[in-house]
Amino acid sequence: MAVDMAIQAGIPAQAGPAESDSADFPSIADPYRRELLAHCYRMTGSVHDAEDLVQETFLRAWKAYHNFEGRSSVRTWLYRIATNVCLTALEGKDRRPLPTGLGAPSTDAHAPLEENGEIPWLEPVPDAVLDTGDPAAVVADRDTIRLAFVAALQHLPARQRAVLILRDVLRWRAAEVAEAMETTTASVNSALQRAHATLEKANLSEDSVAEPTPEQKEMLDRYVQAFWEKDIEAIVSMLTKDAIWEMPPFTGWYQGAVNIGRLIDRQCPGGVHDMRMLPTTANGQPAFGLYMRGDDDAFHPFHLQVLTLGPAGVEHVGAFFERSLFETFGLPASLPADFDPADALAG
Repeated sequence: MAVDMAIQAGIPAQAGPAESDSADFPSIADPYRRELLAHCYRMTGSVHDAEDLVQETFLRAWKAYHNFEGRSSVRTWLYRIATNVCLTALEGKDRRPLPTGLGAPSTDAHAPLEENGEIPWLEPVPDAVLDTGDPAAVVADRDTIRLAFVAALQHLPARQRAVLILRDVLRWRAAEVAEAMETTTASVNSALQRAHATLEKANLSEDSVAEPTPEQKEMLDRYVQAFWEKDIEAIVSMLTKDAIWEMPPFTGWYQGAVNIGRLIDRQCPGGVHDMRMLPTTANGQPAFGLYMRGDDDAFHPFHLQVLTLGPAGVEHVGAFFERSLFETFGLPASLPADFDPADALAG
């Protein structure tokens, strides 16, 4: 059984540490849990799938640990297992796009909303889930976890996706990737070249995701206030001219600040003082849980916005209508009618 598990995990089934050493496995492997979660998230585009795949990775690794010889680091060994677990899980599955990835042109704000709940949409990931407590690691990982990068990865076949992540994100040598994926170095280099070509066609920006500046933080405060007042002119003023707004599971996407303003004005059901927003962070970016006033006068989850900021304002908003994300992000299930955002920020 142990030999079978070693083969499934993609590691050599050879003599190694005594089987009793498996008792040490949790203390040795647990420090890598969150970075493995980030790895599985990049591969799948789903925080929920990533959590399940990390569990599967740890199960396989624990069962095969007594065969681990130490010829590579535990970290490398775990990444090899996680990569193969992800590749197996992705076999025969559709990619997870955002609406912009469906190939249709920008939608006019006046067009009826079209919802598709059958598509497995890309999900944002809470920063808190990936926080290792190492500030340097947070800075280094921010670009490779940003929403645009993970969405672009979804354009790649699973094996190309794995090669690009292992080579460009984790900085593995081509020979290491080839060994982990049981292929040749030439095949790895070819797959990486094809992956780079695909990402270039996806127009992935080279801009880095950074901590918001004091000016951007002040703008975000005005952004929240503008939604509370449903001040369309103010919202539009904070969007860049060519800003993009998309909101899975609705298939349309909207380009242009004026077009987005019309969308919010005419298609958003909330009026003045109907929309409360709580701040959080997702994919290394500022995010907000937007709550809509209900018939009971309390505020209930409506969608989760993930913002991409640029020097000229808000460049992109992903508004995710999967309400289970509020629980994933640790946001309240509802807010009372007399809720004061200042109290939440003070807490």
